[in-house]
Amino acid sequence: MPVIPAAPIPEARPLSVTLHGHTRTDEYGWLRDRDDPAVIAHLEAENAHTAASMESTVDLQEALFQEIKARIQETDLSVPVKKGPWAYVTRTVEGSQYAIHARRPRHRADDEAAEVVLLDENAVAAGHEYFALGTFEPSPDHRWVAWAIDTDGSEQYDLRFRDLVTGDDSPEVITEVAPGSAWAADSATVFYTTLDDVMRPYRLWRHVVGTQQAEDTMVFEEPDERFYVGVGTSATDEFLVLTIGSQVTTEVHLLRATDAVDPAARFAVVEPRSHGIEYGVDHHRAPDGTERLVIVTNQGRDGFRLMTAAVDATSATAWTDCGLHPGTEEPYPLKLDGVDVFRRHLVLSERADGLERMRVVELDDHGAVGAVRLLAMPEPVFSVWSAGNAEFDTDLLRFGYTSPVTPSTVFEENLVTGARVVLKRQPVLGPFDPDSYVCERLWAPASDGELVPVSLVRRRDTPVDGTAPTLLYGYGAYEISIDPTFSSLRLSLLDRGFVFAIAHVRGGGERGRRWYLDGKFLAKPTTFSDFIAAADHLVAVGYAAPDRMVARGGSAGGLLMGAVTNARPERWAAVVAEVPFVDVVNTMLDESLPLTAIEWDEWGNPADPQYYACMASYAPYENVEAVAHPQILATAGLNDPRVGFWEPAKWVARLRRRDTGTNRILLKTEMGAGHGGPTGRYTMWRDEAFVLAFILTAVGISA
Repeated sequence: MPVIPAAPIPEARPLSVTLHGHTRTDEYGWLRDRDDPAVIAHLEAENAHTAASMESTVDLQEALFQEIKARIQETDLSVPVKKGPWAYVTRTVEGSQYAIHARRPRHRADDEAAEVVLLDENAVAAGHEYFALGTFEPSPDHRWVAWAIDTDGSEQYDLRFRDLVTGDDSPEVITEVAPGSAWAADSATVFYTTLDDVMRPYRLWRHVVGTQQAEDTMVFEEPDERFYVGVGTSATDEFLVLTIGSQVTTEVHLLRATDAVDPAARFAVVEPRSHGIEYGVDHHRAPDGTERLVIVTNQGRDGFRLMTAAVDATSATAWTDCGLHPGTEEPYPLKLDGVDVFRRHLVLSERADGLERMRVVELDDHGAVGAVRLLAMPEPVFSVWSAGNAEFDTDLLRFGYTSPVTPSTVFEENLVTGARVVLKRQPVLGPFDPDSYVCERLWAPASDGELVPVSLVRRRDTPVDGTAPTLLYGYGAYEISIDPTFSSLRLSLLDRGFVFAIAHVRGGGERGRRWYLDGKFLAKPTTFSDFIAAADHLVAVGYAAPDRMVARGGSAGGLLMGAVTNARPERWAAVVAEVPFVDVVNTMLDESLPLTAIEWDEWGNPADPQYYACMASYAPYENVEAVAHPQILATAGLNDPRVGFWEPAKWVARLRRRDTGTNRILLKTEMGAGHGGPTGRYTMWRDEAFVLAFILTAVGISA
């Protein structure tokens, strides 16, 4: 048997820092310095310890990887997205890590022989340990594509421009940009954003293809450190849309795409920002030429509403309510999440009772609201979203659909006739039978009497008698919803008798804005108690064995993992915390770190004593006690700009120093990646096989 090196516990070097009036001493604060050779040596020692500790699972990892790969159609093609004279496609090829982007003439959208490759990610990624494509935006005349890549996980992208006729790139490279860009109407002028020292997109620039970055003009700068900027185009392609937003406030500026070619042209504000007011803007042009703005806003109500305004409106006082906001019952009303704008229809994306849904609104020739209908869905638990709707003047809506037992499916519905066809369903190779699995929705009673939705999936033959191992997943922050979807990777657990469940805890957006507010700021501990309530309920009703439950979450969900580990260490057989945000107090006190000031609108500013006290009460790193901990796997990315690699490193060190048990506590750091972990699909599948092997062996399954 291999010799497992001793678990590394770094030297305690007490470091005192005073921030916002709080003097704090941190024995592992020195681990923040990635330029210190001792820090890198420690991370490498952790990786060696983790590899040795998992050596006995190597055969299981390989079996899991082969299972994952065998279910996936490796050579595959996306549904063509039609725009103007072209149909754009993305394909994968067996043996290649990354995607290939191509296009075909629109009238030959199904003809592979007519395809022209625009960008092969595999060729660009060659020689890089990490690769991510952040922008791929064709120009209005389809002559150019703006494309941006990140090759180290830092989320700082290099932007280039490729001539789609010659296949050559323009000589300039725009460095340190954020993802996203927007073209002016001339297909030569493009707008992009750059990052400040703490990774906040804060400046908007105007560039002319063929010129150098030094010649670019700064169009807008946002000085408030709580706000970030982003740029895009309207559904009609007639406007460029500049969105300035914090966690709780937005401000939108517009510029006609035809005017954007003029260096003197400036964006005009739609409604000046007001704290706590969010709104999004799109543009509509009716068949008779009437144009208006379409606005989704929370102004006046938590659930958001749909409004319209003249294109030159500069105040919300000129907005008109469309009256399309049923479901006003408190405390969790229906929430309008967004709108897709078409010439003759609006399609509303909504949330009700913890599920997504879509409503179609007919528009007359003047753009006035007409009949409204709800899109029917085939299952009681599902996820649905708008997908690949690149054209404005069409009656065809594409939407994606999935459930825990139904692979991702792209439907196309004729909004006039209601006729619906399947354009593509994600293939699952091998002996997969959807009828062998069942998905359900439970409601777990929380400590305050609220009911927490829990989505779960299992094999039909998995007993509901309190013996099944269970993986419970959670997130619970930023109003992000973890919706019930299909994963072929998950079948490796389900086919070994696992129940997979998602706890839709407060702090997420599953039940609308109020659900989010009831799990943030001073109410943040509710997120953690909701997750524990979901776990206890699964045990109480027989879905989960009390001693075979694994918890998993990442980033803000990693904070959740750390908090519930501290609160109920005996509940979990194992915990998987991926890039976990566990050092909340120290990070939120230090505004020199990336994104800290922006995050105050999510967690609170600890300069305020009540927020400081609340954070200190739940921050995982602050509250590690001398108890026997469950098995723990924590991951990190050395180049992560969102959650510093030192957070999980410090947390694991403190866990080990204070642990009174004998369970493995492991840290795995990607030395060349960022927040999203390793890239390349085969590498990602192997990484998932590693995590699944940890989960399976933690509950006694080794084959």
